[in-house]
Amino acid sequence: MNLGRSIRINKCGVVILGLLFMCILYYLWNSNASNSATYAFSKNPNEINLRKLLIGSIQAAQHGGFEVVAVSKSRDLHEQSKGKTKEGANNPVTDADYRSNCVMKNGLLRIFPKLRVISEEDDRQEQCAEVQLFDLDPTVLPESVTVPDERVNIDEVDVWIDPLDATQEYTERLHEYVTTMVCVAVKGVPTIGIIHNPFTMKTTWAWRDRALSESLANLKHDADAKHPTIIVSRSHAGAVKEQSKQIFGENAQVITAGGAGFKVLQVIQNNATAYLHTTHIKKWDICAGDAILGAIGGRMSDLHNENIVYHRDTPALNPNGLLAAALSSTHEAYIKRIVESKHFVRR
Repeated sequence: MNLGRSIRINKCGVVILGLLFMCILYYLWNSNASNSATYAFSKNPNEINLRKLLIGSIQAAQHGGFEVVAVSKSRDLHEQSKGKTKEGANNPVTDADYRSNCVMKNGLLRIFPKLRVISEEDDRQEQCAEVQLFDLDPTVLPESVTVPDERVNIDEVDVWIDPLDATQEYTERLHEYVTTMVCVAVKGVPTIGIIHNPFTMKTTWAWRDRALSESLANLKHDADAKHPTIIVSRSHAGAVKEQSKQIFGENAQVITAGGAGFKVLQVIQNNATAYLHTTHIKKWDICAGDAILGAIGGRMSDLHNENIVYHRDTPALNPNGLLAAALSSTHEAYIKRIVESKHFVRR
């Protein structure tokens, strides 16, 4: 054996191996790029898997939250005004609203192309080009939570998103009130709800009659509705405080907060017995909270005690206020007082 003989490399073989390696990389990349969409649907293109839509919706809320936090670190939020609310408060919009909307809406549509998504904000393409979308990641659901596979006709599904709830408070750096929200309505019924606080990174979600996030699993609520703590909006607290004491008694405590998502969470977390809103409110503000309350045995209704319908063919505006409680018995007791008082009845 001649140990000094050099090893000759077959250049043609190297080229062939290189091309084969590149083909494998291309196949893997292409498979990953299309994997989200194929993963989302069953063999029937007109059906959608609600478990996978839950996963995508959680990710949408969280990735929208990343944009909200990122913009908050900039010196200029590029705040604009969309006009005044009915209560006369400023109704602002910022870069964070638009960027969060881009990642949430476009991210869901990239995975579920036939999905009907209804959002508070319109896309601004120059900002959408800057955001990074996401692929489905089943690990957002903890192994301790059992979530079933369930398929429904996609035409029965409407998704309502609020890319930044409590924008006014966001501009005031009151970040505890800020949430991003996604709600999946099936045949107009709020079925899956996600409320995410981007500054605490806490995500609360529920799928009605199917599954709850770990934060909801062991919650217990006091059935005593005799000592109300009513949470209301900061923007019209004065009149509601006075009316609440007339309806619920002088012992009623009224607290104020920003953001519909935050107020629902306070009810869920036993910091308030009910959330009362007496004027019109948009459905993307309340759909996620409605779904979560329904999943834990609570109820949200308008002030005529009628369920709020979240179907694409209904108006985005709910004109008749709302009452929300974490127990249906509490809701029943409180709504009876409200209806009998006729303080907020409008037809």
